[in-house]
This record gives sequence, structure tokens and C-alpha cells, in this order.
Amino acid sequence: MTSSTYADVRQGIIDAALPLFMHKGFTGVGLTEILAAAKVPKGSFYHYFGSKEVFGAAVIDSYFERTLARIDDLLAQGATGRQGILNYFEDWRACQLAESSQCLAVKLGAEVSDLSETLRAALHRGTSGITSRLERCIERGAADGSLAQGLDAKVLAVALYQSWVGASLLAKINHDRGPLDTAMAGTQQVMNLTQQV
Repeated sequence: MTSSTYADVRQGIIDAALPLFMHKGFTGVGLTEILAAAKVPKGSFYHYFGSKEVFGAAVIDSYFERTLARIDDLLAQGATGRQGILNYFEDWRACQLAESSQCLAVKLGAEVSDLSETLRAALHRGTSGITSRLERCIERGAADGSLAQGLDAKVLAVALYQSWVGASLLAKINHDRGPLDTAMAGTQQVMNLTQQV
């Protein structure tokens, strides 16, 4: 088997599992279901992954790799740092309202963080990647004049991200978009308050 074939089959198993994890969580999906979705025999799974836990971390890493690339695009599309931040959270709201495209950190965070250090660390790497990108975009906004100078960009980035994770969780609990709309209104207010005068 060539290295590209190995990587393709491995990624195919990961890609087949992601929608299952999004829908049922990590513990709600068995290996049989994953292998059936990926159309590979059971022996193949252990050839590519040492355990379901290692596999789960690979799925999380793959999800965040794609998510971070999308975030980079959204933040860069803003003519200013402020607009980049608003672009990102508008996209988040739209994605959370679409059943097929939700946040894996929201879905798995509470479920696996106490279950597995490996999975918790993968989620931490991914979410840290998001907040560091938001921090840099806030710094860009301070530099381009669209946000006030002297902001603690890291604190603001983490606070915004945490409010959206909470809003996404409440939207799932309530089966209601209201928490997402409230998070957007709050984000817009913060962006307006921190806008350079």
C-alpha cells in the first residue's frame, strides 16, 4: 500500500465518522457503525488507529484543521479586524442553525472531557487555535482603527468564544435560535463599544 493510499483510506474513515459523532456523540457511535459508514473491514481500523480513543482524537484534529482554515478565510474577508470578527460569528450562527453543520466542540466537550485526556487535549488544541485567531484579528482591529487600542485582545477573544459556545449549547437544549441571536446582538454591542472613536 502506498503512503498516499494509506493516508486516503485513513482520512476516509475519519470523514465517515465525523457526521456520526456530530449526530450521536463519541460514546453513542460504535466501531461497527463507523466501519460500515467507511466501508472498510474491522481489521483495517486497527491498522490505522490503535484504539477508538486515538481515532476520536484524529477525528477532532481533522475537524479543527478544516475549521481553522475556514476561520482564517472568514477573518481575512473582513476589510477591518472588527468586520472579520463579525464575519466569523455571523458564520457561526448560520452553521449552528443548519443541522448538518454544527460545532464538534459543543457536541463533544462535556461528553468526553472527563472521559479521556487524549480527547480533551485534542479539543483544547482546537479551541485554543480558534481563540488565538480571534485574538490576532482583534489586534488587527486595534491596529487598523476599527477597534479601540489598549484592549486586552486575548481576554476579549476568549470571552466572545465562551459566550458563543454557551449560546450554541443553549440553542441545542432549547431547540431555539434565540441564544444564538442574543450572542450575535451581544457581540455586535461589544464590537460597537470597542470601536475606535
